[in-house]
Amino acid sequence: MAESFPIPNLRFITLVLLSIAFVAHSYQTRLDENQPLSKIDVYKATLTLRNTASIRASPLVLGLNGEDTAWVTVKFIHPEPSADDWIAVFSPAKFNTSACPNSNKRVQTPLICSSPIKPKLIAVSNPLSFKNPKSPLFPRLAHGKLWNEMTVTWTSGYDISEATPFVEWGLEGEPQTRSPAGTLTFSRNSMCDAPARTVGWRDPGFFHTSFLQNLWPNTVYTYRMGHRLFNGLYIWSKSYSFKSSPHPGEESLQRVIIFGDMGKGQRDGSNEYSNYQPGALNTTDQLIKDLDNIDIVFHIGDLAYANGYLSEWDQFTAQVEPIASRVPYMVASGNHERDWPNTGSFYANMDSGGECGVPAETMFYFPAENRAKFWYSTDYGLFRFCIADTEHDWREGSEQYRFIEQCLASADRQKQPWLIFAAHRVLGYSSNDWYASQGSFEEPMGRESLQKLWQKYRVDIAFYGHVHNYERTCPVYQHQCVNTEKTQYSGIMNGTIHVVVGGAGSHLSSFTQDIPKWSIYRDFDYGFVKLTAFNRSSLLFEYKRSSDGKVYDSFTISRDYRDVLACVPDSCEPTTLAA
Repeated sequence: MAESFPIPNLRFITLVLLSIAFVAHSYQTRLDENQPLSKIDVYKATLTLRNTASIRASPLVLGLNGEDTAWVTVKFIHPEPSADDWIAVFSPAKFNTSACPNSNKRVQTPLICSSPIKPKLIAVSNPLSFKNPKSPLFPRLAHGKLWNEMTVTWTSGYDISEATPFVEWGLEGEPQTRSPAGTLTFSRNSMCDAPARTVGWRDPGFFHTSFLQNLWPNTVYTYRMGHRLFNGLYIWSKSYSFKSSPHPGEESLQRVIIFGDMGKGQRDGSNEYSNYQPGALNTTDQLIKDLDNIDIVFHIGDLAYANGYLSEWDQFTAQVEPIASRVPYMVASGNHERDWPNTGSFYANMDSGGECGVPAETMFYFPAENRAKFWYSTDYGLFRFCIADTEHDWREGSEQYRFIEQCLASADRQKQPWLIFAAHRVLGYSSNDWYASQGSFEEPMGRESLQKLWQKYRVDIAFYGHVHNYERTCPVYQHQCVNTEKTQYSGIMNGTIHVVVGGAGSHLSSFTQDIPKWSIYRDFDYGFVKLTAFNRSSLLFEYKRSSDGKVYDSFTISRDYRDVLACVPDSCEPTTLAA
């Protein structure tokens, strides 16, 4: 039998081979209806090579024509085939079939390292290689700390001891500028625990970030990443383009995408143990299809769901490259990026798989003052975004609380009328069944400290992920709806609309059967939100399903500057006749 599937260029300085590893027979059933290939015992492996089973992969060398993704044909023979047989891809190719480093109690030592699949090994293929396994790949744009600054981050196999990284960029058809790039990486010891530092470890290569400064507003620039080798040769990426941000307060058409919890999927329809994001490709493809009508993207936590298996970060950056290479791809920290006991995480669970934030904080740029403190503000034209980090303490008196208040308070609402708060966990309102069972309809301690800030500084909309569905509330003040309208809001801004938009890819989360009074629209499906600012006084909100890209929920806000300033209960300082 022969099958074909796409392979991204997973190349690293010491690990340059990609192996199509085995036909495997699984032997333990796990009860997980969301995981179509869940009949894998991830804690045990048996080495059972059979002379009558074989597997071959071709072509032997990928990327001969400069492409960074290629289809691979696999031919395999198994004399006793089963519906539970697997073909798995290993990177690096030289995986260890005999011993693994010590693991924690959650990851028992298997016989096959560096993969989240630990089955019965039947046959091993020939390794595959890439023409240039170190080439620059997967550009990821992000805002710098200034409105007229764009950053380009990419992955390569070149350390600064081998080559000098830079970005060549400029207006199309005009002389190009070269801007230097900084280089980062991380080691096995940077990981907090298993599986990230044991069975899931793979050398990540190097991550380079260049700052393109003094951009003209709303202008298209072309760029490409380069490495100048010390022998004088140049290694180039493909050419890309982006449009720079509008000037703060500029009244141009501005379109924003927001979602959380996307993850990744397999283009050939296959799957793997940690891949439980069935909606990820639909969301990605809908955004790519509408990319000409998108200006900036916010992915608010739970990015790749690598969960300690580092090769999956490359799968994710390859998947989002068509988006992230064209528009700023702004990220936030989620539990699957950060959480690990005794590492400074606000939660003591093990959701990051031992990564404790290191890969996300290194592979993506975000304009924070401290990369380990994943909170920041960024402006886009008529918008001010305050991005919080729910995996660190946000309560009143904390360092992050002070940042959030400063971010909200410093927004110039005359220039940037649309004030947006976003965080991963639900700090506002959700009728997810688990939250409902706790009786709070929120992350514990979620809104107790922050609700006063949302109201005081007139936050228009607050977005959250973590719960894998879609839900929109009425404008809320002190737990109460302050507006009976559902599709068109105008006049005085007297409450914040809370939106859960965590259904971008991962398995869906159920709602409670009882619908709270503040819940206006709920959807148990995959989707994302698009905001369109037409000017200072008109905003369109749309929720679209990933399956078809159609709008299933929407509303408009029409508001003048004086409506933002108008007093509502507890929001204005008392005045006197002297004042």
